[in-house]
Amino acid sequence: MPPKRNAGKAWGIIGAVAGVLVIGTLVSTAARSGGGSSSGGSDGPRYRVTVPQTLAGGEYKLAKDISQQATEAMPHDGANEHNIKAAGGQYSSGTKSLVMLGLYGVIDDPQTAIDHSMRGMTSDGKTEVAVPDKEFTPTGGGDSLTCGVDVRTEMGQKVTLPFCVWADSSTSGNVAETDASDVAKDPQSVDLQEFADKAAKIRSEVRKPLG
Repeated sequence: MPPKRNAGKAWGIIGAVAGVLVIGTLVSTAARSGGGSSSGGSDGPRYRVTVPQTLAGGEYKLAKDISQQATEAMPHDGANEHNIKAAGGQYSSGTKSLVMLGLYGVIDDPQTAIDHSMRGMTSDGKTEVAVPDKEFTPTGGGDSLTCGVDVRTEMGQKVTLPFCVWADSSTSGNVAETDASDVAKDPQSVDLQEFADKAAKIRSEVRKPLG
């Protein structure tokens, strides 16, 4: 059982984690694409992002819908993303807190969206890369996700933050998790394949066809 002060601190930090993802997606939407490929969004939007009451097969339960505040923070049009809306939530499961934040609209170059999103997550001076990102293919197959581990310092506490990011021609999404029972877990000990599998399951739950 973790000390109460650590648990309380971790629960307080989850709002800051949500802020990190909002900053990341904000940077993604606002950043210049540098002339990247525009083929990704040529077919128009095909999916939207939803905020289910539960995620990962019922493991996580919705604690707070952050879609409105995220949408208000986002520019609706950028160099790489257009007609953008945001959808996201803070979820809990025992000592674990998870944030899911997605954008949907038209995305010209999915890889640019991924790169800018991850860069945005470490742009606040409080968050550092602990395990560099790499692509993971879900164990059951499907489109790859880009996952890594950051460490954020919040209220004097180091917080280990595994994350996964994906993007396609009409959606992009970030998933990140903290655990109050071990907030400063060794980043190298995180099983990123396992987390990628979980994030892929979440992607399938939140990404819904248009129409």
